[in-house]
Amino acid sequence: MPYIPHTEEDIGKILKAAGASSIDDALSALPANLRSRTPLDVPAGLSEQELLGHLKRLGSRNSTVEDYSSFLGGGAYNHYIPAIVDSLISRSEFYTSYTPYQPELSQGTLQAIFEYQTFVCQLTGMDVSNASLYDGATAVAEAVLMARRLTGRNGIVLSAALHPEYRDTVRTYLAGSGDRLSEISFCAETGTTLPEAVENAINGDTACVVVQHPNFFGCLEDVEAISGIVHGKGALLIVAVSEAVSLGMLKPPGEVGVDIAVGENQSFGNPLSYGGPYLGFMATRTEFVRQMPGRIVGQTVDKNGRRAFCLTFATREQHIRRERATSNICTNHGLSALAASIHLAALGGVGLKRLASLNLSKAEYLKKRLVEAGAEPAFSTPTFNEFAIKVKKEPDAVLGKLLQKKIIGGIPLKRFYPALDRHILVAATEMNSKEEMDRFASELKGA
Repeated sequence: MPYIPHTEEDIGKILKAAGASSIDDALSALPANLRSRTPLDVPAGLSEQELLGHLKRLGSRNSTVEDYSSFLGGGAYNHYIPAIVDSLISRSEFYTSYTPYQPELSQGTLQAIFEYQTFVCQLTGMDVSNASLYDGATAVAEAVLMARRLTGRNGIVLSAALHPEYRDTVRTYLAGSGDRLSEISFCAETGTTLPEAVENAINGDTACVVVQHPNFFGCLEDVEAISGIVHGKGALLIVAVSEAVSLGMLKPPGEVGVDIAVGENQSFGNPLSYGGPYLGFMATRTEFVRQMPGRIVGQTVDKNGRRAFCLTFATREQHIRRERATSNICTNHGLSALAASIHLAALGGVGLKRLASLNLSKAEYLKKRLVEAGAEPAFSTPTFNEFAIKVKKEPDAVLGKLLQKKIIGGIPLKRFYPALDRHILVAATEMNSKEEMDRFASELKGA
């Protein structure tokens, strides 16, 4: 947008409104020793045309994301976003919308949220979804608090294969609460949370167990077996999904005994954008709905019998007494949720399955090529589009050499797991070509 400075007439009106005769008079309240008396040492101004040319020349010196092959994952995934997403979410009625307090004025926003909730329920196989949450990490923490309210217990058990930053967020939420927070180690061979380890970790005071599926290493957990054990102790099972594309291929949480499904929907319609905004989702069973945080949009009819939408539940501190609120989350990521809905609508059920299959096949091909190049698979369990490898040299050095070849080779796991000091977490999506993956394997061999 071009910069339009104040005219002399504008300045005169401002001074008159402030009751000052001049700019110096208006600034007289500032201590003299804080005011500069000499002109700023800056070059002369440029015309708009000159400035745009200057900025383009500066920009041409930058490397762009297209110059690199990225194999990063760990909760943030590089997926193709159809052009229709940005085109529709940029419409002014969506781009500037806010909380739909007045349904008669907010039918479009309410319908968009309702459709998003519907997509989440279809993805997860759960009965009901809220409008959305800030991100996957806070969704997990909110689910833990929800399970505590539902069970009246204060024992929280997290899988060590749950995203480390999700676990940190739960710890932050529970700090000083008196809750008993513990972790279940993952199996060094399989990279998963063993059902027998879950059984040994829980008791009659356990409110919930939280596992991730696929987990942080991309490994597939035995959710159904874990569910039976957790429910046998009267606790609730929370499953986190950081790569939502996996729901196009794996059994949905609602079909394997999950009580609360949470996670991150960034993979649909939302760019990586240097870390946000992201899009947390939460879905649960109907009997738990009154303890679900956030808001829920429902479908109804108006007085003329026409389809209409309204806020059905809003159990948050802005709407009810603070001490009775389920959460202090004060908004949903409406624009991000709309982007996810448009992406999912564009894919359709068949398209989502094909996308999931493509991600799986790409990752399996890359895993095979990296093993041929000298890496070792870190774990024996099947994975989705992300996996851990063990390299012969120090991972930072290996990744540094790959970066010199414009390959972002993954995440060194020792940052989160000191014992995995030779391991790298690698992801492959539909954005990675066969040529890129072959080059990655070739350069890894010499790194």
